[in-house]
Amino acid sequence: MRETDTGTGTGTGRDRKVLVIGGGIAGLAAAHRLLDDSSADDPVEVTVLEASPRLGGKLRAGEIAGARVDLGAESMLARRPEAVGLAREVGLADRLQPPSTATASIWTRDTLRPMPKGHVMGVPGSAEALAGVLSEEGLRRIEQDADLPPAELGDDVAVGEYVAARLGREVVDRLVEPLLGGVYAGDAYRISMRSAVPNLFEEARRHPSLTAAVRAIQARTAENPQTGPVFMGIEGGVGTLPDAVADDVRKKGAEILTGVRVTSLRAHGSSVDQRLRRGTRPATKGERGTTRRGLRWRVVTEQGRTFEADQVIIALPAPAAASLLRTASPMASQELRGIEYASMALTTMAFRRSETRFPEGSGFLVPPVDGHTIKAATFASQKWGWIGAENPDLFVVRTSVGRYGDEKDLDRDDADLVAASRHDLRAATGLTAAPVAAHVTRWQDGLPQYPVGHAARVARVRAHIGQLQGLAVCGAAYDGVGIPACIAGAYAAVDELRGSTGAREELKANPVQSLHGGAGE
Repeated sequence: MRETDTGTGTGTGRDRKVLVIGGGIAGLAAAHRLLDDSSADDPVEVTVLEASPRLGGKLRAGEIAGARVDLGAESMLARRPEAVGLAREVGLADRLQPPSTATASIWTRDTLRPMPKGHVMGVPGSAEALAGVLSEEGLRRIEQDADLPPAELGDDVAVGEYVAARLGREVVDRLVEPLLGGVYAGDAYRISMRSAVPNLFEEARRHPSLTAAVRAIQARTAENPQTGPVFMGIEGGVGTLPDAVADDVRKKGAEILTGVRVTSLRAHGSSVDQRLRRGTRPATKGERGTTRRGLRWRVVTEQGRTFEADQVIIALPAPAAASLLRTASPMASQELRGIEYASMALTTMAFRRSETRFPEGSGFLVPPVDGHTIKAATFASQKWGWIGAENPDLFVVRTSVGRYGDEKDLDRDDADLVAASRHDLRAATGLTAAPVAAHVTRWQDGLPQYPVGHAARVARVRAHIGQLQGLAVCGAAYDGVGIPACIAGAYAAVDELRGSTGAREELKANPVQSLHGGAGE
């Protein structure tokens, strides 16, 4: 895309110019889909602008003591087609690998206990499902659910509050909280049930008790069992996916620029277009198909460079998107400013294998109620076979620290975070060895929060943006924080630019999060 291009819209025989702002996995997936959809009848010229020096966002590959590891997200949901499908399309099919073990534990009440089965994101279908994790009193409280009057969920409800009211706080504090925290780094007592566990939300509206709703999900799963792994990784790290997508996008003719921060986004076109972009009124039926055709977009970067495009996809975190939209769509900008984020840190440590003896399994979760520093630990060398095979003399462990409302430990320096992680690992597993190498990765404002009303907020954002031709948004703040959700949202954004809402409707009907914590897990 040439700077300060002055073409006059699509349908003139020239390429449709599309600007993707943001080079995380959502932005890269959008660029990839745009190019795949390009044809002789609708040629597309794509430019991706990324503010940071690297691509990938929260996906980041690295090394520790010579071992290849992920320093960000390490796995992707495999029971949706988007992430594994994109990996295959960009040449990573032979590197896709499921976890070597799916057995995990929960470190609660001073003991590592097997992660229970027969629940949906920690919500059980019976008290027996959580035996060994909950106290006898907590198990008895679950049994009272069937005797309680049906609850009114309304349009949305907080997962923690609703589950605690039906089954007792111990279920939330000991199991729901660490499981949801592993996905959102959030507070279960604030997280939207409709957004985070939509299948359970819908079933709970149909059944008189919560445990009955869980059993209904389990029965449906038993009738239509899914085969194959729930999660998938990539040899060399999931963090290698963005660069593979970027390489494929470049081969198809797109331009990707890093270190280019966009500071201004403005629409220009007819007088009607100007009123529309100021948000003074919605478009009439006639205006949607006629006078808005001339609308184009101009962006200015921090370096003073100017780009023009027919269409723009904003694939940025909510605060950055809000800043860009303050002129083009003030109401969407205001809504986006209301989305909060959680910060966290990942500590990756490599030990000499001869000096360690870790429990079997992929790692363990830690309920915040127990007061420990770490929120989870992953035995990466056991979870991912390729790490163990490549580094037989090393044992790689990852721990996470911080969640929404509990970020005080993130003020500690890297050495203190490593020491705190070692302290908790010793208490949980008996580890006494010192690491041969350690690395702390901090994700400031890394994960958007999905509180009660989040789905309604996102719908309002899209309604405001929908008043403007050639503009779409995608990313972790909208349809889910996982990799498949980000990719699915990117594909839907591309389709919306083409006037199709099919992908968006499918995503609404079958949310990616419905597969989190499926029955039997």
